[in-house]
Amino acid sequence: MQAKAVAKSVRIAPRKVRLVVDLIRGKNVGEAVSILKHTQRGASPVVEKVLNSAVANAEHNYEMSPDNLYVSEVFVDEGATLKRFRPRAMGRASQINKRTSHITVVVSEKKEG
Repeated sequence: MQAKAVAKSVRIAPRKVRLVVDLIRGKNVGEAVSILKHTQRGASPVVEKVLNSAVANAEHNYEMSPDNLYVSEVFVDEGATLKRFRPRAMGRASQINKRTSHITVVVSEKKEG
């Protein structure tokens, strides 16, 4: 049994979020939350919020105990890119891509035994 939570169109580049989600993959939920609280990256609070949502979904929808949950899957997909332009020298313009992310966290119960 597993529960998941997804945050879509988060205004952080996927490359930056992947650095954070790689830290918590496969960890216990309690350990993952403490890692995220002490990681000084802009994506940490967002990933923590999605993780807490996945735990709440597991608890409420599937009646799982939050004590034996672990992060079974966590991945970041690229969302829509906002395209902006910045003026440059000699009357030109260059494009700036403001990237967005879709963050997915899946939590599962540990197998007893």
